[in-house]
Amino acid sequence: MEKEPLLMLPGPVPVPERVRLAMARQAINHRSAEFGAVYADCVRCLKPAFGTENDLVIISGSGTAGMEAAVANFGRTRKIACLVNGKFGERLYDISKRYGEPMLLKSEWGTPLPLDDLAASLEAGAEVVTLVHNETSTGIRNPAHEVGKLCRKHDALFIMDGVTSIGGDVVEADRWGVDVAIVGSQKCLAAPAGLAVVSLSDRAMERIADQRPYYLDLAAYRKNAAKDPMETPYTPAVPLFFALREAGLLIEEEGIEHRIMRHQRLAQSVRAAAEAWGLPLFPTTDALHGYSNTVTAIRMPEETTDSDLRGLVKRLGVVIAGGQDHLKGKIFRIGHMGAVGAPEVLATLGAIQAAMGRLGCEHSGDGVAAAAAHLA
Repeated sequence: MEKEPLLMLPGPVPVPERVRLAMARQAINHRSAEFGAVYADCVRCLKPAFGTENDLVIISGSGTAGMEAAVANFGRTRKIACLVNGKFGERLYDISKRYGEPMLLKSEWGTPLPLDDLAASLEAGAEVVTLVHNETSTGIRNPAHEVGKLCRKHDALFIMDGVTSIGGDVVEADRWGVDVAIVGSQKCLAAPAGLAVVSLSDRAMERIADQRPYYLDLAAYRKNAAKDPMETPYTPAVPLFFALREAGLLIEEEGIEHRIMRHQRLAQSVRAAAEAWGLPLFPTTDALHGYSNTVTAIRMPEETTDSDLRGLVKRLGVVIAGGQDHLKGKIFRIGHMGAVGAPEVLATLGAIQAAMGRLGCEHSGDGVAAAAAHLA
């Protein structure tokens, strides 16, 4: 019998059986008390992952829908300082070009952001700042707390893409001064793709644009979420709400602190494996920028190609990610987010190590054993 491959990507991630089964039920009226209770459970379970007491709204759409909603509602016609050091920072910049007046603050992919340039942009009148907290294209974690300080100093709105950090790393939206934070359901939350959860501060809502999108009007989402029972303004993807609630309950049962510690331990183990293999990690870190705790980007061994390495790993039953855009063929990425643990990570590292051995790659040590030392 052919087995399902093990997805060790930076999303989508393996979906727990409880979450999958939650979708296998009859449809319900999305204007009912039953649906309202599902929505309320999702919000209650996920607020600790955001580190917020602000309102949460849920959009039937991917994380990119949440990103566009944030920019379209709060950045229209405004000067937007866009911090970019990877693929998804570029995406926020591209969205910003459609709605506001973006100011590109860019460093090379996977290198520290130009925070001095951000301070200068805010002095020059930037009203909104966009940041990707955890840039999965390069495996770097950006300093949201420092960006938040600058935003507060200059009274600018702070939009944070937490798509691959919320639920898997420390996020303290309220303490950091994040006005709008976004997460996608198929990442650290370990639910199916198709929902975006967005937190909204009162400060942001006071500055919401007069001209807003129709489907992505966050004022409409917030108004309907305040009803009793809770509602969405338009027909939601009800089965995905069932799944998200179950995923949220799993997070609640594990406890967000323990969940974050699990992700940190997995990240440390993968980094230890890369060090044992003699393969450098891709991102450049400093006192403010760190390695991601949900995905690790590793430079490709010189003796092989992306298609050979990832292709052989896939034949061994594990799917990992390659580089994006100009990084194709130069790095490979291991996702360690969601509901995975030591068995999945060790299986992944074992497959990679076996593949490198078969392809004749030189590696100096036993990465699996090095990883296991962090997981025992």
